[in-house]
Amino acid sequence: MPWLSVTLEVDAAQADTLSDALLEAGAHSVALEPAGEGRQRLQALVAQDADAARTVAQAAQAAGLNAAPDFTTSPVEDDDWVRRTQAQFAPIAIDERLWIVPSWHAVPPAAAGAAVARLDPGLAFGTGTHPSTRLTLQFLARTVRGGERVLDYGCGSGILAIAACKLGAGEVVAVDIDPEAVRATEENAQANDVRVRALLPDALGAGVYDVVVSNILAQPLMVLAPLLAAHAAPGARLALSGILETQAAEVAAAYAPYFDARPTATHEGWALVEGTRR
Repeated sequence: MPWLSVTLEVDAAQADTLSDALLEAGAHSVALEPAGEGRQRLQALVAQDADAARTVAQAAQAAGLNAAPDFTTSPVEDDDWVRRTQAQFAPIAIDERLWIVPSWHAVPPAAAGAAVARLDPGLAFGTGTHPSTRLTLQFLARTVRGGERVLDYGCGSGILAIAACKLGAGEVVAVDIDPEAVRATEENAQANDVRVRALLPDALGAGVYDVVVSNILAQPLMVLAPLLAAHAAPGARLALSGILETQAAEVAAAYAPYFDARPTATHEGWALVEGTRR
């Protein structure tokens, strides 16, 4: 089946929301990549006979954009799309302890002895290529040493939860408001031969965790501060991402009543906020 590739750029803060909205509007997949200067490029795959302008307009409205962004289209054959997508993604060394390796790649010799999470990139959910995901994975590689209880709130593909398991966490719970993300996390965990409890928020219960991570967006992170604090054990480590550098201080301030929190790292305009539960 031939496809149509729809390419557009938006501010980085809008990219994840618009990606989800494009999928809701009928896109088969959405790939994201940095476009420089705080921008993200989105490449959506839609059916060849789809009304691209209508799809983009519907997604922009659902994402709360003031206007639909400009876009370009190009035809893509099935095999061309697969080759193009796979060619963009090679195994990623997060650090010496953790690698992300697409399923079509052999594990590189350099990854010998490291934890390896197998996840196919290029679709809507996190895969390790986005700066905010990489920052959070680096935090997990520094923090998880074995036996920890880990909560991943806003799990998407489950990449953070799976990485925590691979690094030796004793119990990992992944939560998302999207049932499709819960399903994707379950499937990806099974493919990686790890145990992750993937849940909708109402099923989370009242447990506490040693490590809490959330890679979503700044505004929902600030709203979630009391909830994530309630699930953090005394001394628990916190990592928040999906935050632009310009938003990091405000997010840290929202968590200050509960955590000793501060921005600790940045990458390509994105920031990581870390904290320790008081």
